Amino acid sequence: MKRLPLLMSLAAALLLVLSAAGSSFSSGLGALAPTRAAGAAAATPGCGKAPTLTSGTHTIQSGGQNRTYILRVPAGYDSNHPYRLVFGFHWRGGTANDVDSGGTDGYNWSYYGLRRLADNANNSTIFVAPQGNGNGWANPGGQDVAFVDAMVNQIESGLCVDTGQLFAAGFSYGGAMSYALACSRATVFRAVAVYSGANLSGCNGGTQPIAYMGLHGIRDNVLPIASGRQLRDTFVRTNGCTPQNPPEPANGSLTHIITAYSGCRSGYPVVWAAFDGAGHDPGPIDGSTGDGWRTWTSAAVWQFFTQFGSGTPPTPQPTENQQIVGQQSGRCVDINNSTTANGTQAQLWDCNGGANQRWTHTTGKQLLVYGNKCLGVGQGAGNGTPAAIWDCNGQPDQQWNINADGTITAAQSGLCLDANGQGTANGTKIQLWSCSGGANQHWRLQN
Repeated sequence: MKRLPLLMSLAAALLLVLSAAGSSFSSGLGALAPTRAAGAAAATPGCGKAPTLTSGTHTIQSGGQNRTYILRVPAGYDSNHPYRLVFGFHWRGGTANDVDSGGTDGYNWSYYGLRRLADNANNSTIFVAPQGNGNGWANPGGQDVAFVDAMVNQIESGLCVDTGQLFAAGFSYGGAMSYALACSRATVFRAVAVYSGANLSGCNGGTQPIAYMGLHGIRDNVLPIASGRQLRDTFVRTNGCTPQNPPEPANGSLTHIITAYSGCRSGYPVVWAAFDGAGHDPGPIDGSTGDGWRTWTSAAVWQFFTQFGSGTPPTPQPTENQQIVGQQSGRCVDINNSTTANGTQAQLWDCNGGANQRWTHTTGKQLLVYGNKCLGVGQGAGNGTPAAIWDCNGQPDQQWNINADGTITAAQSGLCLDANGQGTANGTKIQLWSCSGGANQHWRLQN
């Protein structure tokens, strides 16, 4: 039973990479690698108050664009209960509505079948289906990753979310987008599931561990299985798993084999699900060349996601007392004359090791200077908004993401920290601007 129109136009020359697996089994997930220790869920600003978001289509500003997403808030939503948050990314030519509605299979295939399983598990999950530009996820200059940052911020501000329970899943181009998030947002998302993906949306990072599940058909005629192996192997290496060749079903067997890698870092499993089916498909059915919502993939991904207990996400220690150095200028982000006055705009200046050039990136995403002043941009910030210091207040306009590609983005808007006019001289003002990939928007942290 066909649910959705599948893309057949993603031609790409893809690198072949072979790698690695541990114990195997042909049905069910069995015992997976150990998970991280469970802890108390970290409360988001949306906890304990009336929700400001409801199910339906929402519009948000990101990177100077109006972007949209569909939200599914579970029935009986309780603002005192932190919920799992699952992003479902559509394929090329698909839409957010296709993911949310489930296409011709309807509710049973909504969010790749995960919504039905979540509803059967006490309405435990908030779902979001973002809409890609041009019905795809090209992610130019990190544009789509910034869109995800903006959505996470808005949803966590308006609803009660367990910050240790963010997940991404997507098919084809949507799988590529999920992989891009695994690379660049491993400290935000707990795990991803990539259905028949390839490296189409980029991988800025890939050096921090994240729980990873890849699913791919051996007869995929759009994105060959070698592309899925390549993505998988990124996290086989990063998660420290033992490299071995995982078994895959024989051509014509119409079966699947799921392998949980051995040796992975505790809490960071890698699972590989290879299947023999009709081709490029997220919903294969054993014993059939057809597809449908009765596929085994929904339960396999759901079990992979739900193995992780409630708690704060795996996050590195805060970056403490470091200088932020411009790639283009070689100069430091500085507060002029060591002033502590609210509203003082940051600037470039020769690095001198002073306290006015020493920044701490906290677990709350603040950039802290002097121990009590935060870099902020105010509400409703756009291109050209000054990055200035203020008393720390915990609000989203004082939250920043330090990204693996060297950019620093405002969590609220997704805009980049930018040296004005690509300036490199002492006194060049620091501001927000749409991410362009320019050297004036790339930074490094140093002691």
